[in-house]
Amino acid sequence: MTDLAVLTPPDDTRPPNDSPAAALPLNPREGAATVALASARGTRAALVHGQLSRTILTVAIPAVASTLLMTVFGSADAFWVGRFVGPQGLAAVSTALFWIWMVVAGGELVSVGLTAVASRRHGERLEDAAARTAGDALIFALVLATIVAIAGHLLVDRMFAVMDTPSAVTALGRRYLSTYFLGTPLIFGFLVVDATFRASGDTRTPFLLLAGAVVVGLVLHPVLLLGIGPAPRLGIAGTAVATIITRGTAFVVGLSLLARRRMIRCARVSLRTIGAIVRVGLPTAVTGVLFSAIYILLTRTTTLFGTPALAALGVGHRVESWTYMIGVGFGATAAAVVGQNLGAHEVERAERAGWITTAYATAVGAVGFLLEFALAYHFAALFTSDPAVIAESAHYLRIAAISTLFSGAELVLEGSLGGAGDTFPPMLTSTTITALRIPLAAWAAMHWGTAGIWWTISLTAIGRGVAMMLLWRSGHWKKRSV
Repeated sequence: MTDLAVLTPPDDTRPPNDSPAAALPLNPREGAATVALASARGTRAALVHGQLSRTILTVAIPAVASTLLMTVFGSADAFWVGRFVGPQGLAAVSTALFWIWMVVAGGELVSVGLTAVASRRHGERLEDAAARTAGDALIFALVLATIVAIAGHLLVDRMFAVMDTPSAVTALGRRYLSTYFLGTPLIFGFLVVDATFRASGDTRTPFLLLAGAVVVGLVLHPVLLLGIGPAPRLGIAGTAVATIITRGTAFVVGLSLLARRRMIRCARVSLRTIGAIVRVGLPTAVTGVLFSAIYILLTRTTTLFGTPALAALGVGHRVESWTYMIGVGFGATAAAVVGQNLGAHEVERAERAGWITTAYATAVGAVGFLLEFALAYHFAALFTSDPAVIAESAHYLRIAAISTLFSGAELVLEGSLGGAGDTFPPMLTSTTITALRIPLAAWAAMHWGTAGIWWTISLTAIGRGVAMMLLWRSGHWKKRSV
């Protein structure tokens, strides 16, 4: 069992002011202020020292690059399916995505909790405790993923029945989703590896891991989908196999690096550590599950307007994800910076970190707003040549564009609250606002058709961003301990 002091360290564990609690290898051109010797270039950022704005930006760059790689990979998935399978295939992967969000939420139960707990341990300079936490999290994640994989594979038919999708969409979606479930342990494993590196302040290594894996995946997408060369023609299931291979490769290589650097140690599992991880990560996971469930029910309303509307929902999400995932990268950065500064008892610095990171993400959101609104038709045409799908997708993107101005605040401050271990208030707030989409969309659709659904999605997204700003400003998170 983990010693109690690891979970609730006394005040004298605070590191001295002249000692960095954790560090990230930097490109020296990024110019962080206070650094300690480390990487091949001889520098690394101290997350609890130095000029905060530069440190955040330097740490965020590889984190954002990592999330953009995942976005490119997901967009490639939709591109090949939309171009070579057709609108039904695009609608199939779009509706399957809502169940995938639910699966990933299970992985976030572990990764969010691990980030909060391990980053505190790094901030307190308890490196061995952080490594044991990562080991316990990995074992827990693999067990949980196996359960999810079995349950998902058995229930895949019912999943599409709940959404009431057209038969052609259901047949394609079932093949895609049942294949995806087989790789759940590898996907959960990668989430743990990623969180372990980020909790230590290292966002460069997971970026490099993902970059190599995504290059392989981008090649595999068309090869497995179309059966190019000696590869079998797997159709829509081939895109799911490519995703599994990508995450699996990053997981295996990342795990070996963690072991070599002694950043993960698997021994007797501490139920106390698992309890701490679950306590912090569960609200975020519940938020993800409920968010997915809400979209699944929202799909029933969208289905009334046919396959073009379902496909447009998917295209809209793919295009939005380019800005959204940048916010996710900034949010992951904020979680690590906030967690480590709270571990070092630098509370005011942690608060400033949340606002500064929000400003960076919002600036990106402003650019996304302009591009989505002005180039909506062109973005939609990247994924399909079907005129009806293009028109509906452009309609969605122009309405949803305004919400990108607030998505950065939502994602960064939700990540900041997670890094502080205060995950229940954002869960309750975000879930409540998102749940309003079900009755509002049904009502709005009766009056304004698909425009009513798209406006409901956009306005509630804005509401979540405003709510996270209010929660962070309240300061309640400063009283949490993990």
